[in-house]
Amino acid sequence: MASKDKIVKETPLMKQYNEIKRKYPDACLLFRVGDFYETFGEDAVRASKILGIVLTKRGAGSETETALAGFPHHSLNTYLPKLVKAGLRVAICDQLEDPKMTKTIVKRGVTELVTPGVSMNDEVLQSKTNNFLAAIYFANKIIGISFLDVSTGEFLTAQGNAEYIDKLLQNFSPSEVLIPKNKKGEFKEAFGEDFHNFYLEDWVFKEDYAFETLTKHFQTVSLKGFGIEDLNEGIIASGAILYYLSETQHNKVQHITSIQRIAEDAYVWMDRFTIRNLELYHSYNPNAVTLLDVIDKTLSPMGGRLLKRWLALPLKDSHKIKGRHQVVSYLKENQSVLKNIQNQIKQISDLERLISKIAAGKVSPREVIYLKESLDAIIPIKTLALQSQQEAVKVIGDSLHSCDLLREKIKSVLNQDAPVAIAKGNAIAPGVHAELDELRAISTSGKEFLEGIEKRESQATGISSLKISFNNVFGYYIEVRNMHKDKVPTEWIRKQTLVNAERYITEELKEYETKILGAEEKIHKIEVELFEQLVSWIATYIKPVQMNANLIAQLDCLCSFTQLAVENKYVCPELDDSFELDIKNGRHPVIEKQLPVGTPYIANDVFLDRETQQLIMITGPNMSGKSAILRQTALIVLLAQMGSFVPAESLRMGIVDKIFTRVGASDNISMGESTFMVEMNETASILNNISDRSLVLLDEIGRGTSTYDGISIAWAIAEFLHEHPSQPKTLFATHYHELNEMSESLTRIQNYNVAVKELKDNVLFIRKLVKGGSAHSFGIHVAKMAGMPQIVILKAQKLLKKLERNHSSDALNGTKTSKKGSILKGEPEEPMQMSFFNLDDPLLEEIKEEIISLDINTITPMEALMKLNEIKRMLSR
Repeated sequence: MASKDKIVKETPLMKQYNEIKRKYPDACLLFRVGDFYETFGEDAVRASKILGIVLTKRGAGSETETALAGFPHHSLNTYLPKLVKAGLRVAICDQLEDPKMTKTIVKRGVTELVTPGVSMNDEVLQSKTNNFLAAIYFANKIIGISFLDVSTGEFLTAQGNAEYIDKLLQNFSPSEVLIPKNKKGEFKEAFGEDFHNFYLEDWVFKEDYAFETLTKHFQTVSLKGFGIEDLNEGIIASGAILYYLSETQHNKVQHITSIQRIAEDAYVWMDRFTIRNLELYHSYNPNAVTLLDVIDKTLSPMGGRLLKRWLALPLKDSHKIKGRHQVVSYLKENQSVLKNIQNQIKQISDLERLISKIAAGKVSPREVIYLKESLDAIIPIKTLALQSQQEAVKVIGDSLHSCDLLREKIKSVLNQDAPVAIAKGNAIAPGVHAELDELRAISTSGKEFLEGIEKRESQATGISSLKISFNNVFGYYIEVRNMHKDKVPTEWIRKQTLVNAERYITEELKEYETKILGAEEKIHKIEVELFEQLVSWIATYIKPVQMNANLIAQLDCLCSFTQLAVENKYVCPELDDSFELDIKNGRHPVIEKQLPVGTPYIANDVFLDRETQQLIMITGPNMSGKSAILRQTALIVLLAQMGSFVPAESLRMGIVDKIFTRVGASDNISMGESTFMVEMNETASILNNISDRSLVLLDEIGRGTSTYDGISIAWAIAEFLHEHPSQPKTLFATHYHELNEMSESLTRIQNYNVAVKELKDNVLFIRKLVKGGSAHSFGIHVAKMAGMPQIVILKAQKLLKKLERNHSSDALNGTKTSKKGSILKGEPEEPMQMSFFNLDDPLLEEIKEEIISLDINTITPMEALMKLNEIKRMLSR
């Protein structure tokens, strides 16, 4: 009964609010009241915290008391992005009628639901970053995924195992992820909690429903034309995205013209750890400079977004890569063409997002002018490209659509200085609509028109002091002083008598009054109609404009590569069919840009193949630059396969299909895992996925545990990589100089060290990679440089000398060995005379232990062969 009383007490406004809120329970409802957007209850509490606005109370002290927070309606573009970026779904509820036209409560309704992944608002979007909405569908071991940027119309889908989907989520960084309600736990377990998730009912994720939704949207009978017909799980995820668009009031989406498959086998594989370790486009260190920051010389938003995609998905097809290299070479040799193209690209606005706004009907007259100016700027690019001697550039020129009719139509319909909103008026050009021109003439030339009547009537009647004025009671009137009363024509109608004068109206004045008062309203109505007609006509050009946007984006990226090469002396890579990687004087693209002016970057050679130098063991102290050499090798390969020139004197390489890095200790304690566990997880992922064209970069493996544990694990991993039939190219950086002994028995391991110059009390890091192992790690020198107290340094030096003296007695098996003996192998000083009949032979005992410890049921054929090879090597010692 109490709740019933409460309903009775609800004000009409709150009743209306509650009805609308019930339809959008999980959204923050911005409720338009007069000149303000108000939030109530929990929404108000959240909004006030996020926006920093005052939280007050409505109906304070009464049963219906509720929290209240609001902001002026014209500040929507300031506050909306903050709410969306905080991960809120925001329902914008507007007044659907003029409050003056109703005596009851104003009709209201939700006109748009803005979520982190579905927004066309320029303030929410970043120009050089896609704003992807993702959907995920779990089906046993295969997971379907789909990405849509509603602001550009890009629609992509793929499917694969959890590791592949995780990599895509890292690469595309969706703002919002749609998940079936019953898979909350599975998603969290597989992909963590870093995403803004929204949960949909399970029935949305059904194959038939998805297929029907997609074919209906694209107006096709199948999905074969898009090359995705076999991606069942991907199709289901894509269908869920289109369903979500309709649920969020985004029904005008004809700019989503196609859906593309993300072809897993077309791009270089990088796992999530590699993407994170190489700091390609985001870093966990807020001040870090990423590779993207250094290489992005694009001049258009479309180019900036595409460059990020190229970086996330480097190519494996050498023909396509060489095509990009050839264009960059051509532009580098023809820098006048490069400059001309760049000057034109600077004048091009965000074509993808402009045409998407056209489709959604959310475009302003000024933005349509920007569209025309952007299309105008493409014409000189088309001409330049067609004149080019380079085939790929010529093809781009040939494919660019000149959109002559579209440009002409916009030019003839809209004023060049069209307003930012149609409501501001004067958007339509003169000569487009006769009635509009006439109404404008009336509206703007009212003064002259009245002066004309005044002059004419004064001459006709001989009343020299006759005057035309206006008041709100009876509009326009003619005022005549009493002395001229007798000259007034009979057809004039007297409306008011004053002390010294009379006021009259005429038929002509009444007609004029009707015309001028209705003119403003009519002008607005005609302008809106004409503009809407123009926008729907432009919408027929969505595909050619999108194609132009894509071609300009490609050209922009290639110009960016050229600019990068010119500014930083990058060279063209030479790609061949070998398995080799031969870098001469390679440089780290990010570090070299951050050195103080005048400081040269110490360049390094790296050569890897599968016959003589498959694994380079790099020893050297911390701070000497081991990690930089590892990272720069990966970045040079990545840049080359993106189609860019590279920071080196020369580069010759066979295509790399997978890049794996394990760089530095990255704690994952928040997930309940130790540094060492994380390291082992990442390394296991590498060892289980290597191929014959893989590039493996391992840094300080095993340092998360005790020294001997660490050396043992590092040794075993290096040996595994050396013995693996794929023979992956590997750089293995370590401060365990004991690992240098591996090269004695494993032929394809070569020792290198990062040169260090020892001074009397100090150490000078030369950062040059030279052949040969490193004697010790200089850790104490680094501690000294870091400002460690003198007493600690002296004690450490004393302990080090003692340990080095006892080194030979520290073999892992407890056997005393000489300096020549291996810390790991436990070999005695004198070579052993081996007899197969001596059952007490320590070597046979060792082999026996090896065989007994094998678990025949779980060992793979590959591991068995490698174990056999190891035993063979032990016997041949």
